[in-house]
Amino acid sequence: MPPTPAGELAVPQLHRAARIEDAVHALVERRLRRTGWQPNIIAYAGYGGPGWARVLCRVLLGRPDTRQQGRLDKVRGWRSFATLPAKHVTVTIEAGGVRHEATADRSGFVDTVIEADFAPGWGSVRLSVPDAEPVEALVRILDPNVRFGILSDIDDTVMVTALPRPMLAAWNTFVLDEHARNAVPGMAVLYERLVTAHPGAPVFYLSTGAWNVAPTLTRFLSRHLYPAGPLLLTDWGPTADRWFRSGREHKRATLARLAREFPDVRWLLIGDDGQHDPEIYREFTAAHPDNVAGVAIRRLSPTQAVLAGSLPAPAGRPSSGPVGQKWLSAPDGAGLWKLMRDAGLV
Repeated sequence: MPPTPAGELAVPQLHRAARIEDAVHALVERRLRRTGWQPNIIAYAGYGGPGWARVLCRVLLGRPDTRQQGRLDKVRGWRSFATLPAKHVTVTIEAGGVRHEATADRSGFVDTVIEADFAPGWGSVRLSVPDAEPVEALVRILDPNVRFGILSDIDDTVMVTALPRPMLAAWNTFVLDEHARNAVPGMAVLYERLVTAHPGAPVFYLSTGAWNVAPTLTRFLSRHLYPAGPLLLTDWGPTADRWFRSGREHKRATLARLAREFPDVRWLLIGDDGQHDPEIYREFTAAHPDNVAGVAIRRLSPTQAVLAGSLPAPAGRPSSGPVGQKWLSAPDGAGLWKLMRDAGLV
């Protein structure tokens, strides 16, 4: 099991933006609670190994008459961000007959590691807060014998979001109906072939996207037949020391954590060349060569690459890849599958 977190440290002085955000949230929360709004839990899929699991969820305020309604048939992106966190609420976690407690942070998030008996595969834990219906959170438990895993970016790797074009990216994120989003050609078939070739291999989806869109992303992945797997997202907004969280640091920290938690797993890292995936994957490969089976980069079109401020990666192994590692690049899932097969990754 991963090492237990260190004891509590002194709380740092919050950034001015965070203090302003907290003050606004406190004012709105008091008014909403007076009208009957109550906390409810949004559960996210976690992961773990035999004897432990990382549990992820968020506590939000909602109307009592709408908290248990079914999802909308059509969901505009902005609805995912029109939420109010219920901070510092105690969440009870039940797993294997054992109860644990965790406290939501200032953004309503719970991210904690619990000890419990889990069998390999998909399991669940029960989450509850006062005055709300309990919910089940899935956890993907890795078999200790697993030696291969898939870690994938989301934006422009599995889903077309046009991140190199900021205005279009904003439209896709906040306005576009979620059912109008397109999958990157061939990537779902590629992932299904990979998990078939490596039975028991986990699939993790790592993105700089906000946790607000996790339900939308989960539905998208399911609708387009991607293998199920935990989402590893981040929280947009002020932190203790800066205006916004760093997406690159989030990816770096998550990769390093996975290397610590699963030291025997070698990851196939999949991303695109439109943002910072090649740079981040190069750094991780150099620091953890024994934890990398290979790197597959989905190559954007020349127009997208220029708008992103980079040049298209050459086909096959990019010259910038670390010596001794399998670096592959192609414009779609079919091209990557052929290169992986030729490289002996499947």
